[in-house]
Amino acid sequence: MSRTPTLLLAVLALLAFAGNSLLCRLALKHTGIDPASFTSVRILSGALTLWLITRSRSRSASGAGNWPSALALFVYAAAFSYAYVSLPAATGALLLFGAVQATMIGYGLWLGERLLVRQWLGLLCAFAGLAGLLLPGLSAPPALGAALMLGAGVAWGVYSLRGKAAGDPTRVTSGNFLRAAPMAALLSLLTVRWSAVDLAGLGYALASGALASGVGYAIWYSALRGLKATSAATLQLSVPVLAALGGIVFLGETVTGRLLLASATILGGIALVMARPAAPK
Repeated sequence: MSRTPTLLLAVLALLAFAGNSLLCRLALKHTGIDPASFTSVRILSGALTLWLITRSRSRSASGAGNWPSALALFVYAAAFSYAYVSLPAATGALLLFGAVQATMIGYGLWLGERLLVRQWLGLLCAFAGLAGLLLPGLSAPPALGAALMLGAGVAWGVYSLRGKAAGDPTRVTSGNFLRAAPMAALLSLLTVRWSAVDLAGLGYALASGALASGVGYAIWYSALRGLKATSAATLQLSVPVLAALGGIVFLGETVTGRLLLASATILGGIALVMARPAAPK
């Protein structure tokens, strides 16, 4: 795949990832849909979309998903929805992204991977920025929402780690979405007394599941074929920024000085960890 189509696909996928934060926040703030119903509709519509995508391809690709990964996917989606009841889109995306990267980097360290001094400094910067964002104060995010989003990030990090070398990624993701569907249905059943769905909320949930999740993941996996791992990881640094811009334009959110400082510190620290070492001369 040539560079220009690859970058175009990557940009579309990153917009979809940021769109998930915007659609969820928009639905839970401005419509009557509840978090459990949003989660269920998102997972069900994502499962159907990915199933249709995989059905249109060759059936020889390996991978069909598994229950532990499906559980991690469900925990991510449910915690993500409940977190956005109280979190602004930009703050939620930053917490999610930071937790995902911290989980994956931490797992690498646990396996014995070694970091350069530059990478250790980056890791310390990222955690300092996260701590600064969460410290109590006028502009600190709600504690429960922040905890839920951090949990969602850990779950997505676990899901990403489990998905490595698991066969065709789109087919595996489709299988995991299908397995997560009954979990989401059970959540809706357990919270039925608080359930509420309106047309606008349903539309946002369908867009989040079918487009931002189903189509977005399929596009991302197509782009990954032409991207190096470090390039893909670095490109994802733009997701919280895109979510922040979308929150300002579409949700009327304001960006605080604390969020800007935390964003620069967290994303800059992660960039230091992920940056490729200079080639020897």
